[in-house]
Amino acid sequence: MKIAVLSRAPQSYSTQRLRAAAQQRGHNVKVLNTLRFAIDLTADEPDLFYRGKQLSDYDAILPRIGNSITFFGTAVVRQFEQMDVYTPNTANGISSARDKLRANQILSRHNIAMPATAFVRNRADVRPAIERVGGAPVVIKLLEGTQGIGVILAPQVKVAEAIIETLHSTKQNVLIQKFIAESRGRDIRALVVGGRVVAAMRRVADGDEFRSNVHRGGRVEAVTLDPVYEQTAVRAAQIMGLRVAGVDMLEGEDGPLVMEVNSSPGLQGIEAATKLDVAGAIIDYISEQVAFPDIDVRQRLSVSTGYGVAELVMHSGAEQVGKQLGDLGLWDRDITVLTLHRGVNVIPNPRKHVVLEAGDRLLCFGKLDEMRSMIPERPRRRAKVRRLPKQPLGE
Repeated sequence: MKIAVLSRAPQSYSTQRLRAAAQQRGHNVKVLNTLRFAIDLTADEPDLFYRGKQLSDYDAILPRIGNSITFFGTAVVRQFEQMDVYTPNTANGISSARDKLRANQILSRHNIAMPATAFVRNRADVRPAIERVGGAPVVIKLLEGTQGIGVILAPQVKVAEAIIETLHSTKQNVLIQKFIAESRGRDIRALVVGGRVVAAMRRVADGDEFRSNVHRGGRVEAVTLDPVYEQTAVRAAQIMGLRVAGVDMLEGEDGPLVMEVNSSPGLQGIEAATKLDVAGAIIDYISEQVAFPDIDVRQRLSVSTGYGVAELVMHSGAEQVGKQLGDLGLWDRDITVLTLHRGVNVIPNPRKHVVLEAGDRLLCFGKLDEMRSMIPERPRRRAKVRRLPKQPLGE
């Protein structure tokens, strides 16, 4: 498999670990500077140029898009998608997760528990908003902040008003969020890969610091999550359209409260805390999703955990070609065939006696794992996450 890691920081721990993990598994991996791409929209087919030359073929990409280049970075990822190159995190998923307000709106719409949050622009709306989230103290967050930067704890209403007014005067957008006292100075980071949590850690702030980010001096420790925390993390990542994500949660009195879903989670802290090969788990997942067999499954829509709409493509030479649709055993696997696409023709609710032809595309609804299991010679899914190698960055 040929993989491109899109990163402007080739020497960072996360990038080096992903590259080393891919190489250890025999894959061809390149680290490509996201800003050195040029998007070509002149040809009949979507294309990309890198450092002035036409980009060679890749099986998959792993985006590590920094905050400062979100717009251009997601445009590059979108172009790869249009070129049918697999990415665990789509451009839409990255964009949605990067915009904190948009992410909160999406998650709240799907009943993901979060700290009470408000967003206002007018000075007269600030005090009512503070009262709606539960009153002081409140947490004030810059929409563009990362790694704990731009997160302020305001102990009193007047202090909060003064901070927000100052930030608004500099054209900054802020969120007003309830302060979860019982989780002061600590949070949970769950690393979600595919449909499961592969590793989790608790981050604990240093001294009186209320922000637990490792970049703020916090320490980390491995933690075994309760099922409700695992389910919340997986569902939050799925809702955001991310197959690789770091989900940050507070330990509230009534259970997990999602703070943020990170599309480019750092690996150093969680691998150090858990001693698990998280980078390897990410590469293994991508390898499982990238398949060029006689039958191909392309996920189109996630409906709920484990269920979705997918397209089954019958390539020339597939053993299913020439068989009747009923012989595939789809109904026995609780998979419903919605439409059969044959050339320019669309057959809704096709009958079981329809004989499959090369190039047929079946749009199906059901368990995604069941549909993926139809791909021959796939690696066993949900393999145990390996221990971190003795030389995690390679030789």
